[in-house]
Parts: sequence; C-alpha cells; structure tokens
Amino acid sequence: MSSFTRMDESTAEQWAVIGAETMRNQPRVAEEVLGMLRRLETITDGFNADQLVHALQTATMAEKAGADTELIVASLCHDIGKLISVFNHPAIAAAILAPYVRPEVAEAIRVHQDFQGRHYYHHFGGDVNARDQYEGEPFYELAATFADDWDQQAFDPDGEYLPLEHFEPMVREVFAKPRSM
Repeated sequence: MSSFTRMDESTAEQWAVIGAETMRNQPRVAEEVLGMLRRLETITDGFNADQLVHALQTATMAEKAGADTELIVASLCHDIGKLISVFNHPAIAAAILAPYVRPEVAEAIRVHQDFQGRHYYHHFGGDVNARDQYEGEPFYELAATFADDWDQQAFDPDGEYLPLEHFEPMVREVFAKPRSM
C-alpha cells in the first residue's frame, strides 16, 4: 500500500506499486460488467423484452454477422448505461468501453441512439436524420450497421439469442487489459 496522502508528494516507486496492483485486479472490471449486464434483466421501460434479452439478441446478431470480439462485446454492452440513466446511456456505455475497444467501436456506441432514431424519433417529433451530423466520420458505417441491422431489430422476447454464459469469455477477454497503457 502506498503511504502518500497527496498525489503531488508521491514517488515513481509508489506509482509502480499502484500500477501493478491495478493490473492484478483488472479481472474485476469484467466481473462488474457481467453483473451490470445481469441487472439489465430488471429493466423493460415499456419494451416488449427486458434489456438483458435485448442486449443478448443484439450481440447474437453481431456475432452471426461475423463481427469481431470487440464489436460483439460492445453490442452486448451498448445499453448498460440504462442502469444509471436512459437519457445519456450511450455516452455511459461508450465511456465504459472506450479504454478496451477500438475508437470507432466506442464512437459507434456513443452515437447509436441518434442512428437508431431513424426508426423511431418521428414518434417524439424528433429528427429522423439525426445521424446525418456524423456523415464522414470514420465510425459512420459501423454505427449504421449496428443500429439498423442489429440494435433496432432486437426486441423480440421470443427471438433467438445466445445466453450470457456464451459471451462471458469474450467479456473477460475484452476487459482484461486496456488497449493502450
């Protein structure tokens, strides 16, 4: 344990201990994410399927489409922020994912609601073309595929999906270590 009480009085040796401990305890991140995913089962907010089923269907569609592990895990976690706030859930999910996935994957999750809005914003008087503000961004096509081909289609309580246990090794792999250190 480090003995400093102020960061501006710390030493490189103390930070080496903190860094080593942080990496040794990194598996807890995946376990926390899995716990959050399990808690999505308690949220329906008027949808036909609970948010865990929705997440599992979205990730299953991504996997069947040939997505890589980072994108599958991001698809699974895209609505995890709803545990805290529905209104800014994409930013919350993207912030959790950002250290562990490619930037374009995190960005696609961050903006997924505006991309998905093409399918429902008109019901609230919103701009169904909200995604247009992101045209030309490197994540645009990925966000469109995610929203149109997987996310917006994943609300069938009787639809096909793989269980969370299927995705657990992927979650542990992605959250094992940040992409850049």
